[in-house]
Amino acid sequence: MRRARIIAALAVGTVTMLSIGPGSAAYGADRLKESGSHSGPARWSYSGPGGPGNWGSLSPGYRTCSGGRMQSPIDLAGAFPAKGPALKFDYRATPLKVVNTGHTVLVNSTPDSTLTVAGQVYELLQFHFHAPSEHAIAGARAPMEAHFVHRNAAGTLVVVGVTIRQGGHNPALAPIIAATPPEAGSSAATAGATIDPSALLPPDAGAYFHYSGSLTTPPCSERVRWFVLTKPVRASRDQIAAFGRVFGPNARPLQGRYGRLLIASP
Repeated sequence: MRRARIIAALAVGTVTMLSIGPGSAAYGADRLKESGSHSGPARWSYSGPGGPGNWGSLSPGYRTCSGGRMQSPIDLAGAFPAKGPALKFDYRATPLKVVNTGHTVLVNSTPDSTLTVAGQVYELLQFHFHAPSEHAIAGARAPMEAHFVHRNAAGTLVVVGVTIRQGGHNPALAPIIAATPPEAGSSAATAGATIDPSALLPPDAGAYFHYSGSLTTPPCSERVRWFVLTKPVRASRDQIAAFGRVFGPNARPLQGRYGRLLIASP
């Protein structure tokens, strides 16, 4: 009976969009596309007084960071096995313009790249990177993680996480790292160059972990649908080190599960 209820919930989506406010995914969603501006309502960081332990007190709009019970990232251990909806990626090449937000390197997407889940179409807004990976399995984190941030017409956010492990040279990641400007709040475009976001997905992108969580940076808005792909992609040691030299550690600490449903779909 429990399995039947889980599968039924997955078929229609485990979460729905509620009222827009500091605890909802649409709050702050317009900030998810970056122009290179480094200004904001409050300065936050990954260490020191502005670090993750203090995010909730930096601004009234950030209170969910400390008081929320559906926060991300989490440890993906102990997932319940259940077949969830298929992920249909329809990503298109976008101009190669990278933004150094001061917290990560980010690439905005053109509106024609989409993800379809259970009949719902989500536009790819942007993708960015964290090191080490934000999600963990049994407490172990990968060297990096890519986040692909999507939004549908109703304002619901879906984030697809892809872990990046050390291996061979990643040709899709190379031009992003090469074009990343060293100054926070700046952007750089490579004339005539494009990037296909699908090149940063693993060849088999069908298996995933799924749960309801939040943005992993302030304002930490909740009711974000997370799909963390089971299969990783690879990047060379030099590529991982190059990202780390610009941004240093930029992963939020693991958050409590608080009884949330976590499924592993084959």
